[in-house]
Amino acid sequence: MPVIRFSPDGLQPHTPYDHVAVSTGSRHIHVSGQIARRGDGTPVAPDDLSGQVAQVLRNTAVALAGADASFDDVVRLTFYVTGWKPERIGPFMAGIESVAEELGLPRPLPPASLIGVEHLFEPDVLVELEATAITG
Repeated sequence: MPVIRFSPDGLQPHTPYDHVAVSTGSRHIHVSGQIARRGDGTPVAPDDLSGQVAQVLRNTAVALAGADASFDDVVRLTFYVTGWKPERIGPFMAGIESVAEELGLPRPLPPASLIGVEHLFEPDVLVELEATAITG
């Protein structure tokens, strides 16, 4: 396996993601920011953070599969969420949980950041997800 993820002793415990990813592959895959849109551009889950998180993960899975990769190959996830407040973590995590089995998300997740932003490029977009993967 070209990616090994772990959390060394001395870092914050009990996070839903590993703190470190080490890759041995040579093929880098960079997935652009995915938003909650269907393939035809139709918005998914307006005003529903949980639903949008689920859709961006589904879209990221499609992008990874297009590059002959999966979430097992991901070394980094970066989520951008509009109007972030700590009390939104419940709906955010519910979106992840709702598709974890469907998409084969590794548990814990790869190293991840959640960055609160004022807004994204369209008013209905609540979350955007970028991913980096390494294969072979």
